[in-house]
Amino acid sequence: MGAYWGVYDVSRHEKFPFTQPIVPIANWTTLAGLSVFIAVITFAILLIDSQTLGDRGRGFLAVLVFAAISGAVWVIYDYVQQYMTVGTVIVGLVMFSGMIGVIVVLLTEAHEWAEARWIIRLRRPFQPVSLTDDRLPMVSIHVPAYNEPPEMLIETLDALAALDYPRFEVLLVDNNTRDPRVWKPVAEHCRRLGPRFRFFHIRPLAGFKAGALNFALSRTHNAAEIIAVIDSDYAVTPNWLRELVPQFKEPKIGIVQAPQDYRDGSVNAFKAMCYAEYRGFFFIGMVTRNERNAIIQHGTMTLIRAALLRQIDGWSEWSITEDAELGLRIFEQGYYAAYLPRSYGRGLMPDTFIDYKKQRYRWAYGAMQILRRHMGFLTGSEKSHLRNGQRYHFIAGWLPWLADGANLFFNMAALLWSVAMIIDPLKFDPPLVIFSILPLSLFAFKIGKMLYLYRTRVKATIAQTIASAVAGLALSHTIARAVLSGLLTDNKPFFRTPKMATASILKQSIAASLEEIFLLAAMLSVATVIAVRQPMDTLDMKLWVIVLVTQSLPYAATLLVAVVSGFPRLKGRFMHWQSKQDLA
Repeated sequence: MGAYWGVYDVSRHEKFPFTQPIVPIANWTTLAGLSVFIAVITFAILLIDSQTLGDRGRGFLAVLVFAAISGAVWVIYDYVQQYMTVGTVIVGLVMFSGMIGVIVVLLTEAHEWAEARWIIRLRRPFQPVSLTDDRLPMVSIHVPAYNEPPEMLIETLDALAALDYPRFEVLLVDNNTRDPRVWKPVAEHCRRLGPRFRFFHIRPLAGFKAGALNFALSRTHNAAEIIAVIDSDYAVTPNWLRELVPQFKEPKIGIVQAPQDYRDGSVNAFKAMCYAEYRGFFFIGMVTRNERNAIIQHGTMTLIRAALLRQIDGWSEWSITEDAELGLRIFEQGYYAAYLPRSYGRGLMPDTFIDYKKQRYRWAYGAMQILRRHMGFLTGSEKSHLRNGQRYHFIAGWLPWLADGANLFFNMAALLWSVAMIIDPLKFDPPLVIFSILPLSLFAFKIGKMLYLYRTRVKATIAQTIASAVAGLALSHTIARAVLSGLLTDNKPFFRTPKMATASILKQSIAASLEEIFLLAAMLSVATVIAVRQPMDTLDMKLWVIVLVTQSLPYAATLLVAVVSGFPRLKGRFMHWQSKQDLA
């Protein structure tokens, strides 16, 4: 029994009255009251500015809030009833901090779930605006490029030439491409398309993509009132400008955004998985964020008011996600964004798993750069025109990535603790059940949320939903490394996502995932050794083994996606989207 034996304490006092009924939790009424009090406050905070949320959504949040808070109160109560030492106090404080983080992430995920599924009306529906040709403003379309395949850029330019819009120009800025055989055919094609197409080959040009866009802004026609940006691989539809530019009739509109979309999702199984994973953001996250004027400006397929762009000094060359950073600065000036979840152009996805990981690393690292630079505005300590709903969405939107970073520390600690359990099982017990349940609960909740929303909001099949989940999990370690690096370093090199690159062979894909494969092997190894060598007669031990296996799943997903990407001829026909109609 050890320290837990006996009915008398060390001073020979009774641990409980011998003449009264035995109650497992004598002060349960106090704990229940405390749970209700904290839960009511938390629930009220979640319902701030939620007037469009239906009763089912409110009920869903109420159940989760009261369950989470009751569980947290029980965890703290149960832990402090143990015999406390300096070591257990330190471990407890660390675990309590992690518990609070898990609950915060869980509730923000629940809030998005509720607002994506159970709103009774859209507060900011996209209202079409019609203008005659003589009232449509001139648009300057900027296309940054670096060392891109000429045939791809020519396809992009031909699509722009077919735009059904009376007044526009196209500025293609090729920055730092060395080989003239790459950029000269594009320059010649621009000349053939006429005077509204202008080509610039600049070398050297600092600032990466933002530098190219700032250069284009400096060469923009004086009459242009709207700046449009597309990536070099995008083929736009003829009605893109005609349907979206009229939104700028409203003077406070600073951004008009359409989703990113892709035309190579059926090339192979790897790209089919990527395509499924991308769609969740544009048809779930962006739609809920738009309700509070808090979308992420994601560069391509974006329209910006030219005068406003000049007013705030153009694109930030310090950020490797200059598009999202610009969008936040525009919101800080008090302007609005209009978002229409309808495709007006399709580009190309990364060809290899290496490039897929680099792209997400850049996004996560850039998000941390923005978070650090704009923390004062996001917290309200510095004055801006940001509203509380906008602050909430920007911080809550990056919380899952921050959680991935914290989860990496948890995994390292779990491995060290498990090794200690194997070496000296008498001194190192498995963590208490209460701490094992936390990561399991969050993982199960996030998977359940994704399965439900992909089926109901994205209209995905079971195969597409599973493919999206696997592709997303495969990026967890990459995101974790990017978050930690972004919080601690500056000036990370810009990772460009190559287009039409030769697909990676299997060996290269595996080599790019060695860290994840090592962690997968380590997690499964310690889980197996503990299960074989330790007596599995307590719930604590069983749950800890389950936790280790569960925590290994993202690394297993990385290995799976790496293998799939290593076979570019493996088709993904089972992933075919029955309809590409956009989800309004």
